[in-house]
Amino acid sequence: MDYAQLFRLDGRHAVVLGCGGIGHEIVAGLAAQGARVSCLDKDPAVARGAADHAQAVRPGAHTAHEADVLDAVALADRAKELGDVDVLVVTVGRNVRKRLLDYSLEEFAAVTGLNLGGTFNAMQAFAPRMAERGQGSVIALGSIRSVTVEPGQGVYAATKAGMLQMVRTLAAELGPQGVRVNTVAPGVVETPLTAQIKQDAAWAEAYASKSALGRWAQPSEMVGAVLYLASDAASFVTGSQVVVDGGWTAVDGRFTPPTPTS
Repeated sequence: MDYAQLFRLDGRHAVVLGCGGIGHEIVAGLAAQGARVSCLDKDPAVARGAADHAQAVRPGAHTAHEADVLDAVALADRAKELGDVDVLVVTVGRNVRKRLLDYSLEEFAAVTGLNLGGTFNAMQAFAPRMAERGQGSVIALGSIRSVTVEPGQGVYAATKAGMLQMVRTLAAELGPQGVRVNTVAPGVVETPLTAQIKQDAAWAEAYASKSALGRWAQPSEMVGAVLYLASDAASFVTGSQVVVDGGWTAVDGRFTPPTPTS
């Protein structure tokens, strides 16, 4: 084992579905480790921006493509067009912050359709070819909401819990073919999805104080976990959820009680 090359992705083709926010940094990280990255996003400008970012980090044959994960047929066609893929990263997601009884059916369908349906479509489009080749790493961006909830996050949490179980199932089904399937679960990260919260000083501080590190994460801090799962460093890791939450799920509440001195 050449440990100096353990995290390198030279000669590998990575596809990132959803290239804004955290996805933008993941693209750069994959490129930095030597991968050729295909950047897919519903917004062609976002895909192009991510590909340009990758090119600036490490010049290569990085490309940008328009792709909508809700269009299963078009996505499957795009997968065929891109050819052999070694790493698939799915970051797409949305949230509507409302209590469960205030949700409309349309909002419920939109959140579940993208978070669960979009991830399902991506797996169906790219994983079969990985299985045929006998290798590949699929990484879905989940959330700490797969294991912990709060008022107003019920539907989002349900989709992330569902995603985790879908990842575990695909890992079990494709493990014999050499395909690994995992999820990265971020905590509170500064992205467009959390901008509304960040603008509320009390809410932003409450979220920061909940983690052991006492702060929000930056999108770049999610990249290391993705690179680990994409690389040979995680060759025996599948069906797992890597939590990157600054200790959020390890801390029991926000109150620090006095500690006896003797």
